[in-house]
Amino acid sequence: MMAHAVLMDAMSRMIRTTGVCLVVAVVTAACGSAGTTDTAASTGTVAPVIDPGDGGDYAPVIDPASFVDDVDNPYFPLQPGTRWEYESVGAAEPEHTTVVVTGDRRLVMGVSTIVVRDTVTAGDQPVEDTFDWFAQDRDGNVWYFGEAVRNFDQGRFEGTDGSWEAGLDGALPGIVMPADPTPGHAYRQEFYEGEAEDLGQILRTGQQESVAFGSLTDVVVTRDWNPLEPDVVEEKSYAPGIGLVSETTVAGGHDAAELVSFTKGDTG
Repeated sequence: MMAHAVLMDAMSRMIRTTGVCLVVAVVTAACGSAGTTDTAASTGTVAPVIDPGDGGDYAPVIDPASFVDDVDNPYFPLQPGTRWEYESVGAAEPEHTTVVVTGDRRLVMGVSTIVVRDTVTAGDQPVEDTFDWFAQDRDGNVWYFGEAVRNFDQGRFEGTDGSWEAGLDGALPGIVMPADPTPGHAYRQEFYEGEAEDLGQILRTGQQESVAFGSLTDVVVTRDWNPLEPDVVEEKSYAPGIGLVSETTVAGGHDAAELVSFTKGDTG
């Protein structure tokens, strides 16, 4: 789903050994070494490429007192009023994604999260309309607490598949952007068993990239993978002061999207 992927997915959606692990009250079992494997060319499939290092025993302890009101991580800034516009690249049916940081907040697991709305359209028809919930801890790591999804088919409402909320039915939040992205580090972006299990890994930092919006520097590139769709691997790029600027499916598909417009919210 492009809307979720753009900001987390999209973006999203880090738990660095020298940062988050110092805040034991926030997360106790999410830190570990990263590992990767290569594409299994002989079988045409993609082996798991991301190991968050928790042995499948993911149990972050969320202390609301360890979170702050604003999300100002330079690679995932969420100032109310900020707006991103993305266009799919090379798709048979081009999609347009609009992401807006609302002025609303939602209490999830006792944490006051910022509500972000992202909508996907194809032509003049809605594809997806989603509200995502994010919060930042005191170290500067941005956490993802869930999403409320509305899916459409040919403009007609189809259902809410993909929705989940941390703290309900075993779902847990994950970190979508670390305070200090470090190449090689792997992390869980979300966890709702069988429904939402996105994983990420920092691949490169200090990169340059050009998209429709413009030429950007000091870009962070991540690799994203979901064990529920193990053959699909994505790479996403984040620019300081902006956030997500592009995403490309590098295995298991040919989807791509890039930033075409960005408007920063009023900081006053």
